[in-house]
This record gives sequence, structure tokens and C-alpha cells, in this order.
Amino acid sequence: MNALKTYLKGSLAAVLAILFSLLAYYYMGYHLEREDFSTLILGVLLLFGCAAILTYNPKLSFWKLVWIGLGFRLLLLLVLPNLSQDFYRFIWDGRVILAGLNPYDYTVFEVLTEQYVSRFQEPIRIIEAEVLFAGMGDLNASHYSNYPPLNQGFFALSAWLGGSSILGTVVAMRALLILADLGILWVGKKMLEHLRLDSRRIFWYFLNPFIIIELTGNLHFEGSMLFFLLAGVLLLIKKHHVLAACLVGMSISVKLIPLMLLPLFFRYFIPKKTFQGGFRNMYEFYGMAIILAAGSFMAFFSLDFLDNFSQSIGLWFQTFEFNASVYYIIRYIGYQTVGWNIIADVGKILPLIIIGVLVLMGLFRRIRSAKDLMSGLLLAVSFYFLLSTTVHPWYIATPLVLSIFTRYRFALVWSLMVFFSYSAYGYEGFNENLYLVALEYTVVLAVFIWDLWRIGFKAAPKASLDKPLLAQKDDANALEEDLSLSDSQ
Repeated sequence: MNALKTYLKGSLAAVLAILFSLLAYYYMGYHLEREDFSTLILGVLLLFGCAAILTYNPKLSFWKLVWIGLGFRLLLLLVLPNLSQDFYRFIWDGRVILAGLNPYDYTVFEVLTEQYVSRFQEPIRIIEAEVLFAGMGDLNASHYSNYPPLNQGFFALSAWLGGSSILGTVVAMRALLILADLGILWVGKKMLEHLRLDSRRIFWYFLNPFIIIELTGNLHFEGSMLFFLLAGVLLLIKKHHVLAACLVGMSISVKLIPLMLLPLFFRYFIPKKTFQGGFRNMYEFYGMAIILAAGSFMAFFSLDFLDNFSQSIGLWFQTFEFNASVYYIIRYIGYQTVGWNIIADVGKILPLIIIGVLVLMGLFRRIRSAKDLMSGLLLAVSFYFLLSTTVHPWYIATPLVLSIFTRYRFALVWSLMVFFSYSAYGYEGFNENLYLVALEYTVVLAVFIWDLWRIGFKAAPKASLDKPLLAQKDDANALEEDLSLSDSQ
């Protein structure tokens, strides 16, 4: 056993892990078909094993790991995503904006079937419209865009940089997402140092195969949202409330998820039961964040905007179903009692339950430190996903990032187990394997229960962890101490 540990921490193990990872990322990025689930899951397991060897290897310095993670991302720079078709809609929205149309006012079908005139009094022509339409599919093309304004800005910028080339636009998007990951690396390192935690924890994100595949590979913009959110939280704990609010508002303008997390900041500003003090900072923070997020929509505001956008958002709660947990249990009960799918009714109730619980957490959860805030945000967003009707794999990026600053480990396990949801995509069409969905959530909830048994709901490191790591400890001992999953850490 000691010989195995020595080998896993040696230079040879690191070299082999890098080589196997490069081969796996190349094959999965350039040759893997989404329907080949067995190869996908084997590749993911291999990559997670290699990532663990690299992250825990004291032979590799912090900046060597940075270059390794960057190299894995650059390997995927010149390939079209093969596990998700959403990027076709991203490119469509970007080109629609460049053509002078509001992406919230028209579905893809409407643009293809009607004649619209741009602000330059010329007929609208979307480059490679038929290719983009075929790529995104009928379902995506039938509803209005639901991506917030700053995200639309990234689409338009990428479309402008990519010109008439789909691959060129994909490369531009991927470059933006790699920059966002580098931003998360930098901000996360700063926050870990501020919280006096080992900075190498950030590689649970930066070297995580889930992040490289879903964000860099599949072009999902959770990375951009998380960069603004983390940067905002870092500025908040450093008492720069207004600037922090601006960044949190920008994160909402990329993805709406941070909007639901705003109640959790209340007790950070008003920590005492008497609710005395901190009101001015709280008003500044909430006011600026909401004004900036809401103001970003004004660039696209029209008479039909509110109806179209809310209609698209409602689809996620009342129509779409994918990789759910609690909802699938409710759906099964509905089939047994009334005989049909009750998503239309449940989809109206679950959001109210989610909002109610998040508000109660914001009012009554005790937050005495930044670590308490991070654990609260993690529990809140995880509760939201557990009650959601749709949980796409890339959604797990948010709880994964937040977990880095806590002692919870279930989100790290979730970033692996969520790949089982790809079993739904087969050569014969879409068909979810509910046994594998049950396996995913059984493992995740088991680890969550184990987390609660170890540390409870607070999940803030013990007081001893607030002290800096002793300088006289060598890097290997310090890393082992911080990455330990035991209570003593």
C-alpha cells in the first residue's frame, strides 16, 4: 500500500496521467458520438482518475497544474461540440443580433418563414440559417430565446469575431469560456487564500473533467456566470459592496440562477437576531445588483419581451423533463393516482416551494462568516436542483464551484455521477434510463448524508482551519492535511 501511494505521488504517475488525459480528451472531443454511452462513461472515469492523481500530486506545483489544465482546454479549441447541440442556438442568437433583430421577439421558425426588414431597411438574412436550424432541432427552434442579455452579448461578440464560419464562432466562444475559467482560477485562488484554505482546492474545478467537457467542450456559459458571481462574493467579503453588487448583477445577466441566491446574502449583512446594523450596505448591494441586472434587459425591451421571455422560462418548469430527482418521484405518484403526467400543475407549485425555502434560509440561516455564506449558497442551489424538473449536466458547475470553499464533498461526486444522464441519448432516440438516474441521485444523496453526519448543515471549517498553514510544513503534508475528508482536516 505504501508503495502504491509513493507511485501515485511520483513524477511517472503524473506523466502517465497527463498522457492518458490528452488521449482521452482528444478522442472524446474529436471522435466520440453522444450515443456511445459506454465509451463516454469509461472515458470520464479515466479522466477523473487522472485528475485526482494530478491534483493530489505534490511533485506538481500550482502553476504546473495551471498549464496542464490550460493545455487540456486548448486541445479542444478547434472542434465542434459533440455532446450538446445548444451551441447552434447560441450562434443563431448572436447572428440575429448582428442582423438587427431582437432575439427575444422572434422564434427561429418565425425568422425562417417570414420576411423581416433590418434597421437598415434591408431584408434580414441569417448566414447558414438552414444549417443552424438543422443543428439545433425543432424543439429549440420553436421557442423564444431564454438567455439573459449579457449572455446574448457574448453570443453576438463571438458571431462577430467568427464571421460567416460556424467553427470560427465556436472558437471565439471557447476562447471566452477559457478566459472565464482562468478568471475563476484567479478569483478562486484569491478567495481561498483570504479564507486561509489551501489554494490547490481550486483544481477541483480547473482540472475537473466535468468542467473541461461541459463548459470548454460543450460551450455552456456557466463559467462566465460563475466568474462574475465569485468575483462579486470576493469583493463583498472585502467590504466593496457596490462593486460586488455590480458583478453579481452581471452574473444574473449571464444566467438567472444567482437571482434566486440573493436572499442568502441577507443574513450576511444583518447577522444578529435583532436585525440591527448593516442595512445601508444591504440596500446598496441589493439595489445595485437588481438595477444592473434589470437594466441590462432594457437594451432588448419590447412590447412582447416580457410575455415571450416568461413563456420560455416557464417551459423549464412546466414542460421539459430531464435528469430530475424529487420531481420524478412526484410524477410517478401522479401516474399512480390520477393516471397522467402532472408536470403542468407540479411545475407551478415547485417554483413557489423553492422560492419560499430560499427566502426562509435567507431570513433565518445564521451566517457569521464568509465560509457560512458559501455553504449557504451551496445548500440553496443544490436544493433548487433537487426540486427541478430539468437538471442538465452543466448545471452542476454552480454547486461544484461553491463546494470548493466548504467541507461538503457531494457536489464533487455529483460532477462525476451526472454523466450517467447521457444514457438517455441512444442510437434509437431519446429514452431516459431511470435506473441510472436513480443510481446518480442515490450516490449523491448518500454522500450528502455522509457530509451531514461529518459536519452538519453549517459546513464551515473548524476554527483551527481559519489559521494559516504553518510555514514549516512541507508542501506534501500541507496538501494532505487540507484535502483530507476527515473531520480533523
